Amino acid sequence: MKTLYLLRHAKSSWDYNVEDRNRPLQAKGIRRIQKVAQAQRSAWKSLDALFSSPANRTMHTAVIAATQADFPVSKIQLATELYSFDAQAVLHFIYDLPKALNTVLLVGHNPAFTSVANHLGADSCPELKTASWACITFAETDWASISNGTLIWGITSKEDER
Repeated sequence: MKTLYLLRHAKSSWDYNVEDRNRPLQAKGIRRIQKVAQAQRSAWKSLDALFSSPANRTMHTAVIAATQADFPVSKIQLATELYSFDAQAVLHFIYDLPKALNTVLLVGHNPAFTSVANHLGADSCPELKTASWACITFAETDWASISNGTLIWGITSKEDER
């Protein structure tokens, strides 16, 4: 059995004249991902691996998620393939995950993550807003053959971002 968590990065700031890859999180984004990660703490304690896009906003989100779940920050792995807005690139990354990993958290971007959730899940997933996540469980034992997984998600609202 495989379990995949797709976590969209927290709310980023457009206040700085930096490249997309270097945009930081907003203060409300930091507060929100702290709440989300704390709520997911028990589920994320069982992670075998945590991979993040190398974008600043995703790495910061991953560090907060790992800290809340007591996952060693030193074990966060950066994956350039996750700095993509294209679902196919992310799907290739997932299909290539080592078979020994059973529970994996990916931190990345939309629209790729919503598309991946809809492609791999048996049910449809609404758009993953910032700091939202989807969890898909699969009966298969090899990442290369996963499909039609059971999908659950945690969608944030504007009310939650305060």
